[in-house]
Amino acid sequence: MSQDPLTKVPFEEPSWLVGLPNPLYKETHIRFQKAARAWFEENFLPYCMEWENAGELPKDLFDKFNQYNMLLPNLAPPLPVEWLHKSGVKDILGTPIEEWDYIHTAIWVDEIHRSGLAGPSSGLTAGFAYGIPPIIKYGSRQLQERFLPDFLTGKKRTCIAITEPSGGSDVANVETTAEKSKDGKHYILNGTKKWITNAIWSDYTTMAVRTGGGGAAGLSLLVVPLKVEGVEMRRLHCTGSKTGGTTFIELEDVKVPVENLIGEEGRGMFYVMNNFNHERLLIALGVARTSRVCLSTAMGYVMKREAFGKPLVEQPVVRHRLAKAGAELEMLQAWLDQFLWQMVHLPKQDADKRLGGLTALVKAKAGMVLNECAQNAVLLFGGNGFTQTGQGELVEHVYRDVMGSRIPGGAEDVMLDLSIRQLVKNYQRATEELEKSDGSKSRL
Repeated sequence: MSQDPLTKVPFEEPSWLVGLPNPLYKETHIRFQKAARAWFEENFLPYCMEWENAGELPKDLFDKFNQYNMLLPNLAPPLPVEWLHKSGVKDILGTPIEEWDYIHTAIWVDEIHRSGLAGPSSGLTAGFAYGIPPIIKYGSRQLQERFLPDFLTGKKRTCIAITEPSGGSDVANVETTAEKSKDGKHYILNGTKKWITNAIWSDYTTMAVRTGGGGAAGLSLLVVPLKVEGVEMRRLHCTGSKTGGTTFIELEDVKVPVENLIGEEGRGMFYVMNNFNHERLLIALGVARTSRVCLSTAMGYVMKREAFGKPLVEQPVVRHRLAKAGAELEMLQAWLDQFLWQMVHLPKQDADKRLGGLTALVKAKAGMVLNECAQNAVLLFGGNGFTQTGQGELVEHVYRDVMGSRIPGGAEDVMLDLSIRQLVKNYQRATEELEKSDGSKSRL
């Protein structure tokens, strides 16, 4: 007999998963959600806390995900059907790849984050989510033929390397240089990259480098091998996401074939910025589920924990905390559903133009919501929430992961500023075009 949705702990699931109507989710999405939840519950979720506490993922986990095509959902829809068919990939847990859209992607992101822990998922996904898409979108046919078959099937592993010790969100001022050799056959790379997720396990990286002068116009993207002479890597240990494989990379006279250029020289800033939209939306989707896990865990705790002779949930101050955090969470969820609808129905060019600034804003807001949910959960757990074992272990972990959503993918303050600058730019451009149009009509 199926469980009554009303027996779910409040805030445990988004509305469509507790039986409330939602026009966004069609039969194909419902089927995939059920298949994905069963797969993650068998192969991933029960072990995440153990892996995160140990700081390591099993060596065969990446291969297991790829065996079932379960990292492909990180790619920006529509999926690269031609390349996947060439590699023998036809479906993801029964969903045909031709059918895949951003709503399927969001479901996958939601399900993998049901552990509440950022580390295990980030330790698997960075290459597919951020490293491969620029090759699909902007790489030459030759470049795609060389790399996509191995990358898409997980035979080779990649990541993305943009951030440097001198700055993270200031992409236009990347300092790592890529100068052509005298014979013109190679770029010679020198510089450093920092906070690079998954790099320690990767064979290659999609890297932002300076091929020209200063500023954005001098940036390019290269596919850079990491297991070659001149590359030194060491793992960094962060506040949260212990299994994310965060890495420091040093490059000294590293030779990269000129054929590894993605797209055109000097177009790197555009490629990076376009890629960031997908990254930021994925972060926001994952953070929404993490917030949900954290808040519902606290909700379950206060309904059974007694103090002063009655359950904590009977204390008005406790209910007040839950209500404030819950309202923030459900508003974020509604905004993300709206985003998904727009991503599915807007032409890509319109989505890139009109949703870029808003994507930065929703990513920033998601981090704030997670902070609200995690902080309140720890406070409601009291001493148990301040302890790395026992009843409050999960919310303690989530609280340590909060900054991992507010900084990577674009630091929060930069995202807030970027969102308004982009909205103003769109307004000014549209106003200028309207004035030109009106002027032309008046002269007729």
